[in-house]
Amino acid sequence: MKPNTSLAGNHIVIVTGGTRGIGRCIVEQLHGDGYGVLFTHSASDQEAQRIQEALDQPGRPCRGLRVDVSAGDAAPRIFDAAESLGTVTALINNAGVTGKIGKFTDLTDDDLRHVLDVNLAGPVRLCREAARRWQGRSFTSSIVNISSVAARTGSPNEYVAYAASKGAIETLSVGLAKELAADRILVNAVSPGTIDTTIHARAGAPDRAGRVAERIPLKRPGQPQEVAEAVAWLLSGKASYVTGTVLSVAGGL
Repeated sequence: MKPNTSLAGNHIVIVTGGTRGIGRCIVEQLHGDGYGVLFTHSASDQEAQRIQEALDQPGRPCRGLRVDVSAGDAAPRIFDAAESLGTVTALINNAGVTGKIGKFTDLTDDDLRHVLDVNLAGPVRLCREAARRWQGRSFTSSIVNISSVAARTGSPNEYVAYAASKGAIETLSVGLAKELAADRILVNAVSPGTIDTTIHARAGAPDRAGRVAERIPLKRPGQPQEVAEAVAWLLSGKASYVTGTVLSVAGGL
C-alpha cells in the first residue's frame, strides 16, 4: 500500500520496538510498501543490525536506534534521528511489555512502574512530540498505537496492569484523534488478540498462544504479519477517512 500523502521525497515512519514479533513485521511490511523506516529497540543490537543489513537501501532507508522509549528524552531523540532520514509522516507506537504473568496481588511496584512507563508514558510523550512537530502541515500524517484485546478482556489472573495500560492507550487514541484532526493528523489504534510471538515466553508462558487458542472463535492464534497488514492499511490512502478508531485484529474475540 502506498504512503497516504502526495509529498515528494522520503516518507519516514517511526516504529518503536521494531526488532521482534509484531514490530519487526511492521518494519518489514512498511518498508516493502515504500516507506523509509526508523525503528527503535532497547537491547537487540544483533537483530537490529540484521534488519538494517537486509532492508536499508539508497532512497529507502531502514535504520535502528537503541533507546529506552520510557526515558524522558527519548521522544526528541527518536524524532531527530528519523528526521535526519527524511520527512516523518507516521508514528507507530508498538513497543510494549506485559510484565510477569500472575495474579494481581503478586504485582511488584517495580513491574508496575516498568509496564506503565513503557506502555503508556512512552507513547504519550511520542504522540506529544509528533503533535508539536506536525502542526500546520498541508498533508496528512498518521499515528497508530498498538493496543491489545486485553484492554477489553482485562486479562484476569495474567496481567491486569498491562491490560489497564492498553485501555489507556485506546482512550489516548480516541481523544487525540479529535484534538489533532484540524492539523490533518490521523490517530488510530490496532488491537491484536493472541498473537504467536516471543512476548509470551518473555512473560513466562511460552506455550500461551497455543494454549488459549480454543477460546478464540477462529480457533488459532494470530500471526504478526496479520497485525502488520492492518497497520499498513491505516497508513494507506484507503483509510483516509478513518481516525479515532480501534481496529480489532483478534480472531473474533
